[in-house]
Amino acid sequence: MPIPEDVTGDEIDKDVRQELMSLPKTLAEDVARNLVMVARLIDEDPEEAYAYSRIALRLASRVAAVREAAGFAAYATQKYSEALAEFRAARRMTGSVELWPVMADCERGLGRPEKALAMAGEPEVQKLDKAGQVEMRLVAAGARRDMGQIDAAIVTLQSSELASHSVQPWTARLRYAYADALLEVGREDEAREWFGKALEADKDGSTDASDRLAELDGVEFVDVLDEEADTADTSGTARAAEADDETGSAPEGRDEQDGPAAGPAAN
Repeated sequence: MPIPEDVTGDEIDKDVRQELMSLPKTLAEDVARNLVMVARLIDEDPEEAYAYSRIALRLASRVAAVREAAGFAAYATQKYSEALAEFRAARRMTGSVELWPVMADCERGLGRPEKALAMAGEPEVQKLDKAGQVEMRLVAAGARRDMGQIDAAIVTLQSSELASHSVQPWTARLRYAYADALLEVGREDEAREWFGKALEADKDGSTDASDRLAELDGVEFVDVLDEEADTADTSGTARAAEADDETGSAPEGRDEQDGPAAGPAAN
């Protein structure tokens, strides 16, 4: 697959670059450039990112960073079985527990919420940093909801991190998940409050809290372009009706597309 000339491979994280030093120089550069493309595209075009990850994987399957990138690309395209296999491989290579929450979420994606919930109670969770522990809490709450245990999901999300006024990278998503769970059990006023708190913390637009708030308040958004098009159609119909009144109706069976093309070609 083509890679833009401005992608050199130097853009990757220094730890990943260190891992790639075990490869021949030219091969390392090729792998690095493909990994850069994965990182660039994974949010806006997951399928394309996945394709680049497969190339990197073919070139350097024994590099943990490559297995991890392939896992995230598969995860982004909902290929959960494949993602889980890659994350497990990366974990075996590094011994790190960092991927534990996303591995548990893969179990959810595979329709095994009980397995995800069991992983939330494993010793590995205690080895995670704060961000990882919050991610695990979110996954566990999601698993509870998958199993129809919505009240238990709400309790799972209630934590010191949720109550904290400090805004961290995970704060918006945690508050949003809590608001969404509250709404599901009909606690609308509390849900509105927590969607508002999620919006306050959501500096990068990682949630649609603003839309959810508007929905709760009965606000309906109208696409301005669609509205203008509708207005134009209505005006055109009115003018046509006026013309018919003056000249008589069009012959029976004649459709609008039978008329001349719009614009210069009609002249």
